[in-house]
Amino acid sequence: MANIASARKRARQAAKQNAHNSSLRSRLRTAIKSVRKAVAAGDKTAAAAQLRTSQSVIDSIADKRIIHKNAASRYKSRLASALKRMA
Repeated sequence: MANIASARKRARQAAKQNAHNSSLRSRLRTAIKSVRKAVAAGDKTAAAAQLRTSQSVIDSIADKRIIHKNAASRYKSRLASALKRMA
C-alpha cells in the first residue's frame, strides 16, 4: 500500500478510472451482443436498428481510447457484414 499522500490519491484515482473504463467496456460488449442476437434471430430491421445504435457506442468508446480505433473499425465492419449476409 502507498505511504505517501500523493501516491494514495493516485491509487484512489486509478481505481475510480478503472471502474469507469470497465463499465464502458461492458457497454461496448452489450452493444455488440445485441446486434449479434438480432442477426441470429433473423430480424433484419431490428438488427439494422441495433447496428446503428451500436456503431455510435463503438465510436464513442474508441474516441475515449478504451479500445483502439482500428479495433472499433473491425467490430463495426464485422457486424455490418453479418447484417449484409442476412439478405
